[in-house]
Parts: sequence; structure tokens; C-alpha cells
Amino acid sequence: MTSHIDPKTLKSWLHDGGEIALLDVREHGQYGEAHLFYGIPLPFSRLEIDAPRLVPRRSVRVVAYDDGESDVALRAAERLATLGYTDVHVLQGGAPAWKAAGYVLFAGVNLPSKTFGELAEETYHTPRVSADQLAEMLARKDKVVVLDGRPVSEFHKMNIPGATCCPNGELPYRVRQLVPDTTIPIVINCAGRTRSIIGAQTLINLGLPNPVYALENGTQGWYLNDHTLEHGGTQRYAADSGNTDLRPAAKALAERFDVPTVTAKTVRQWAAETNRTLFLCDVRTPEEFAAGSLPGAQHTPGGQLMQAGDQYFGVRGARLVLIDNDGVRAPTIASWLRQMGHDASVLEGGLASGLSLAPAAASTAPELKTIDAQTLSARLAQNDVALIDLRGSMQFRAGHIPQARWSIRPRLAEDVQGETRQIVLVADDTALAAWAAASELADHAPLLFEGGMAAWRAAGLPVEATPALPADSDCIDYLFFVHDRHDGNKEAARRYLAWETGLVAQLDARERAAFRLPSAASHT
Repeated sequence: MTSHIDPKTLKSWLHDGGEIALLDVREHGQYGEAHLFYGIPLPFSRLEIDAPRLVPRRSVRVVAYDDGESDVALRAAERLATLGYTDVHVLQGGAPAWKAAGYVLFAGVNLPSKTFGELAEETYHTPRVSADQLAEMLARKDKVVVLDGRPVSEFHKMNIPGATCCPNGELPYRVRQLVPDTTIPIVINCAGRTRSIIGAQTLINLGLPNPVYALENGTQGWYLNDHTLEHGGTQRYAADSGNTDLRPAAKALAERFDVPTVTAKTVRQWAAETNRTLFLCDVRTPEEFAAGSLPGAQHTPGGQLMQAGDQYFGVRGARLVLIDNDGVRAPTIASWLRQMGHDASVLEGGLASGLSLAPAAASTAPELKTIDAQTLSARLAQNDVALIDLRGSMQFRAGHIPQARWSIRPRLAEDVQGETRQIVLVADDTALAAWAAASELADHAPLLFEGGMAAWRAAGLPVEATPALPADSDCIDYLFFVHDRHDGNKEAARRYLAWETGLVAQLDARERAAFRLPSAASHT
């Protein structure tokens, strides 16, 4: 039987020093509108796929919550128990009860990281330049280097003219090759504020002699001041741009923030402990990770591990052991994680340590029988199948098979209620469809359309676009206010920046105290 807890109990658990996985099991759009500060987004639609990775220790304390009106958290708790989780609880009344108890709900995503960025700027007084100031520097053809601290995929969407993509986690390893002249000013930007601040302060904390600045409000500030962004940019750091000149500085930075260096033997002992959760984090680039890593490690690119940690580890209080092959990236990233309040260490020897851990046990999805494009097309013509599209709502709007209906796992059973025809599911992720079918369509024996939309298009069959369907109110998987700021909506961009700068004021005393930034006197 699932245990229910009240908000006051949960609040005490979040700050009692023990490990806890606080899981928001609503879909992404619902989560992003209003959630608990430490809530980890784990949509019910992806529960079995992502839970083993985010919460690898099955005996850890888990609390699931939803909107308080649906039974999604209870259903998620039951599924977690089926996966072997033994200490699962549901927040009675969900997010609304948390608010009614006097606690704050936060909009947006990656809350702890974004809030930390604002606190870091407040603590370090990170130098910055405005969009107009940078535009003037570029117009005068001043010697200035603009480095974009976001991942390559985000840089490709939009960038400051002339900028080079160098994700924040790569800055300490590559900056000396990208900017060999120690007198040239460096400006770090992102799409908003956090990674501009953290990227610039990273180089300052490492003692780089160059003048270093954060671009105030990033690409959004640039756009709001009527400067033109470029799109489709490909200018990025070179694969051979790594440089270990800053290794002594990274070592000193790690020591400054009490980052432990641990041996492979110690990590093996930690992995054997049943009362603590361990994440082995390879902070290098995707290409380096793909070429080979330590057994049991997950890829956690350094900049994103700071920016979006909730995508890589879902247990508050867990041990994070960082690895690289250069002695620069892991200690630098760990110095920030320690300031964020995480138990982060660096593996001595990194890739050369010889460490080998068993990977987290994944959940094996049940198998579905499939149907091919031509057979599906023929059966649609006979109207003897009900076609349900489980892809993202925006993907469905952009193009779907005629006669398909959009649905999502929390609503799937309700959406097919009374359906007597053969149900066929469309999905990009076969595991997502299989788990949805197992829990929601057990009485229907649905088929999976083999190959998805790519197979349908390859067969030359018609595709239909419905830009207004599903209706915005039904798109519970999509967070509109985060995306609209990059789609020419200046008011959305202004609201987003106001939201970001207002995060610190919403913290309560215990949430703020959980961060470990230095005092003003200790970093001057």
C-alpha cells in the first residue's frame, strides 16, 4: 500500500540531510508551470524509461507528486513499486497542497541551477557588458572574443554574430587555444543569464588574466535591444583545442572549494554501499564519451551537469564522482557543484584509473506486435483501426498520419474508452509506447506502427498538419513560456528574464542555506 505524506513532513525530509528523490510525475508543460524547488521532472509518460537512470538505488526514499486532482502520482508510485522501489510515498494533495501549506511553487525548469547563477552573480559581482556595449565593440572591430557557453545544438538555433560555441564545461580546457592572447577581452554568452554568468566566473575563478565579462541577458538581451542574431551557426571549438595549461589552476580551484579527490578503490567501496546513491559522471564531450569511457559511467557534459543536473541525477544528497582525462574539466565543474551544495568528488586518474562499475539496472520494456505502413494504410481506409499518436504534441501539430488522434500516457486509457477497433500506436520511442500500453491498454492488445513517421513518409503516404490541434490547453507536455521567448516574442523574452532575476527572492531560508557559495570576504 502506498504511503501518503503531508507537505510539512516533506519539507522536513528535504532538509534533514538524508537522500531523497522528489519526483514530479506530471508532464513537462504541467511541471514547468508550477513545481517544488527540488522537484525532479520525471513525466509519467517516461517513468520506466528514466527512473532507473535518475534514481538507480531502489531503496532510496522517493516522494512522487502531481496536481492533487488526478491519480497520476498514485499510479506512478504503483509503477515504481513494480520496478522494485521499496520506499515510495505520495505527497497528499500534490503541488496545490504544498502551496496551501505556505510553501512556494516555482515556474520554469532547472530551478536550482538558474537560481544558483543569480546567487553567484550576487556573490562574485561577475563583470558584465550590455548588448549595446558588445554591439559597439564589434562594430568598432575591437579585439574581443565572444564565446557561447551553450551546447552545440542550442548554438545552432541562434547566436551572437561572430561568436564561437564553447560549452561552459569545455571553457577551462579549451580557452587558451581559442584565445591565446592573454590581453584580449572575452565575453561569455548564453540564451539568457545563467550560463553567461557561470561561464565568465569560471574563467575568472581560474585566474585567467584576460578581461572576462558575461553578456547581460544573453541572446535574448541582444534581440530585445534590436540587434540581429544569426541562425544555423556552426563555428565551434576545434576537436584538438584541448590544453592542460590551466590544470594547476583547476587543482587549486578544487582545493579552494574542498573538492575531494577519491581513488578507484574508494569509489568501488561506495558503489557497494546499500544506503547511499552513486553517480559516475563523465564530463567530457559527446564525441569523447562515444569513443570510450569507464564502465558504469554516464555522459554528463560538464556545463549541462551544472545547468540541468535534474536531467542526469534525481537523488538529492547523492554522491557525484566526476571523471575526465585532462585534470582540468572535472575539478573545475566539481568546484561549482560543491558550491551548489552537492556531494561532488573527482576521480583520481580519471579515465586511466581502471575503475569499472556495473551500469545502473535498466527496465526492459515489454514487446508489442507491429504493423507496417502499407498494412496500416489499408486498414485505415477500411476504418477498422484507431490510430493513437504518442509523440510530442508539437510534433503531432507539425505532421501526422491522417485519422490519427494525439494522446499521452496519463490520458490514454480515458481517450480510448469505449473503443472497439484495433488500437495502433505511433511513437518515436518504442519503449515509451510499450510501457504506456502495458499500464494503460492492458485489455486492448494494441499494435505498434513499425518505423514511426519516418517509415510512413518513406512509403510516400500522406501527412497532415494541424497547427491548432491539439489545443494549447491539451499540450501538457509542452512549456509554452520557455519556448516563445526564442520565437520572435519579445514580451515572452522580457517575462522570462524577469522570472529569472526574480528567483532568489522566492527562496526560503533553508533553500538558500543549502547553497554553499563563499562569503563576500573569502573570494576577494
